[in-house]
Amino acid sequence: MQQMKVSLLGEIAKIQQDAFNFKARVYQLGVFIFFSIENGDAWVLEATDSDAVQVATEGQPHKPPVTEDKERIVVDWSHNFDLQDKRLFMTEYSDGTEKEITAAPTQQINAALRRIIKQYPKEILNKVHIRDEEDVASA
Repeated sequence: MQQMKVSLLGEIAKIQQDAFNFKARVYQLGVFIFFSIENGDAWVLEATDSDAVQVATEGQPHKPPVTEDKERIVVDWSHNFDLQDKRLFMTEYSDGTEKEITAAPTQQINAALRRIIKQYPKEILNKVHIRDEEDVASA
């Protein structure tokens, strides 16, 4: 059987198309959760560090802050996400501003997070992120 190469940029393009069509959708791929809501917004979440980035607003796609090659994927995450009492909150890394994503599919996101934790051993999840020297220096 032929193996398919999955591209994060390709998956982002798919969720952006859903946002462009104002179609609500949510799905998981590895440690990533993709969702779009009927107002045309779309987000990508990363489960291990609760990172997030908005990839479409009101149906208009954003240039994804992603660099990928054969060996690694680098994402310039813009937000931290938090599920509280069946509500999804995004906090901007740049200024600490918090906003609620009111139409977010929180039940499906929570289920995906639980699947990820069940599916991958903790040792693997801890190795998802490779810190560069700048990250280590600021820690």
